Amino acid sequence: MARLFTVIALLAVAALSIWWFTRPEPVPVLVQAAERGLVEATVANTRAGTVKACRRARLSLAVGGQIARLEVKEGDKVEAGALLLELWNDDLKAQLELARKRREVVRARVEEACALAAVAHQDRLRIERLFREKAAARESLDKAIAQARAKEAGCTAAKAELEAAGLEIEARRAALERTILRAPFAGIVAEVNGELAEFVTPSPIGVATPPAVDLIDGCCLYVSAPVDEVDAPAIEVGMEARISLDAFPGRRFPGRVRRIAPYVRDVERQSRTVDVEADFLEPGVVDELMPGYSADIEILIDRREHSLRVPTEAVL
Repeated sequence: MARLFTVIALLAVAALSIWWFTRPEPVPVLVQAAERGLVEATVANTRAGTVKACRRARLSLAVGGQIARLEVKEGDKVEAGALLLELWNDDLKAQLELARKRREVVRARVEEACALAAVAHQDRLRIERLFREKAAARESLDKAIAQARAKEAGCTAAKAELEAAGLEIEARRAALERTILRAPFAGIVAEVNGELAEFVTPSPIGVATPPAVDLIDGCCLYVSAPVDEVDAPAIEVGMEARISLDAFPGRRFPGRVRRIAPYVRDVERQSRTVDVEADFLEPGVVDELMPGYSADIEILIDRREHSLRVPTEAVL
């Protein structure tokens, strides 16, 4: 009997030892007390957004030709109205100068014709006075009237010719301006496609070609980012936003929603998004940024003070 109890005791000890060494490790649990504080409801973009310039012009000429002057290179800063590129246009300049000289000739002709018309008018008045005094024949009066009318018509025709000469100058000047590319606003030259003596042609209808000069206004920047269509209805223009950039890790730039696209983009079949734009609010921050940076937007939908809050990971 004693041996039986001994065996049972040994078996119990062995079983207890096996259980002890094979028992599962306890699951570590992070305990955090619930507390009251600020709770925010936010919406973020689904894919990376982009820093964009408020104004960007992909400039090209309306006519083709050979580049005679190229005044800028990539990275140059230009003022509004600055000459960027000019095609060979000596023939158009000559035509414009010819039109100006022709106008001078016509102007002299106007002075001559109108001076003769004034003399004819005075002769008519003199003959009419003599006719009333019975000192001139009817035939002389009719001749003076006809002569005055003819000279007046010549003066009117010369004036019309002068006006036409002015319009011709405007047409020649417009044709010349079509060969010159100027900056529509002050900005930075992002891209130049073309070299001196190369030939350029305008884009055919419906065919996109690289611009001759890509001009960006670097003084005004904003962020455009796609937001899921489910979250878009909660967003309103003027809402506070926080902008983060991969180029500036650890920094968040204050912003504000400036525009919500009025349509849904279906770039991906399973993910439809709405483009949301946000302005930078921090003064001078655009001086640190460049168009093309990747960016993320976190839009503040609601904020509650002194609310009971728990970590998001604790909510199942």
